Amino acid sequence: MKRGTLTSLTLGLALAAIAQTPSAPAKVYFTSEITPESLLSIYKTLGVEPQGNVAVKISTGESEKSNHLRPELIGKLVKDVNGTIVECNTAYGGNRSTTADHRRAIEQRGYGKIATVDIMDADGEMVLPMKDTTWFAGNLVGDHLANYDFLINLAHFKGHAMGGFGGVLKNQSIGIASADGKARIHTAGAYSDTAHAFEQPYGQDAFLESMAGAAQSVHDYFADRKGMVYINVMNNLSVDCDCNGHPDAPKMKDIGILASLDPVALDKACLDLVFGHGHSEGDDNRPLIERIESRHGTHIVDYAEKIGLGSKKYDLIDITAGKER
Repeated sequence: MKRGTLTSLTLGLALAAIAQTPSAPAKVYFTSEITPESLLSIYKTLGVEPQGNVAVKISTGESEKSNHLRPELIGKLVKDVNGTIVECNTAYGGNRSTTADHRRAIEQRGYGKIATVDIMDADGEMVLPMKDTTWFAGNLVGDHLANYDFLINLAHFKGHAMGGFGGVLKNQSIGIASADGKARIHTAGAYSDTAHAFEQPYGQDAFLESMAGAAQSVHDYFADRKGMVYINVMNNLSVDCDCNGHPDAPKMKDIGILASLDPVALDKACLDLVFGHGHSEGDDNRPLIERIESRHGTHIVDYAEKIGLGSKKYDLIDITAGKER
């Protein structure tokens, strides 16, 4: 064998070995404290400085009885980053399905006292291209998204009537989609009209996969701008979403706050904490697990990893104040 051939073969084998080396687990930070100070602290632990116009995506909640993240909890973080709270109108009848009603609800919840709140689809929508075109090729989002350079995806982790659970993947897909875009995701591309919003012509997994693909389009959009970070607050762990104005009372005790730069790892870590929580009197994880499993909810993280949005492998790093590390 000629020397040049040997060198090429050796180089090829080395490159193949590198290509097959598994990537390092994502870092997911955890604190058991759920306070304004711990929320700001875990955000800063991510080590990413926001640049430009900062959007903070939350759910403003369907009613005062909903379990949405309260202004008192998130205000310190929102003010520290000089952020604008962003939302989109809902695809169902209720008190947030029109811009006028939504603005009224926002003021009733007290969000206007801590920051400017932007309903991103108040003036229309725009299309984000999707890498995963299994179900559709364009994600319809509020067109005000173009006004922001950096996104903080601040989600309340809890159950969900259709998705099984809601975390950062749902907050970034259904949450940032326009009203018609929500219908497109729910129907896996069959319709882009709220009149058909909750039909599932292609089944449950198609809906979950559509959420993952839509979330990826938003992630890619901000990767090309100034970036984004992900936070899940695991409190008020009802089986019902914040879109439910009369949610079932939580059966589990609060767990904490988790944050990461990887949305798949973050939602997976939260799922693992729920499934591994166990049950005792007054602290029962079984209702939430039943809700997740009955909707095949974990499929969204499996599929999100498959399409390259992130990794289910993670290291959980406890930064709870006063805890030895």
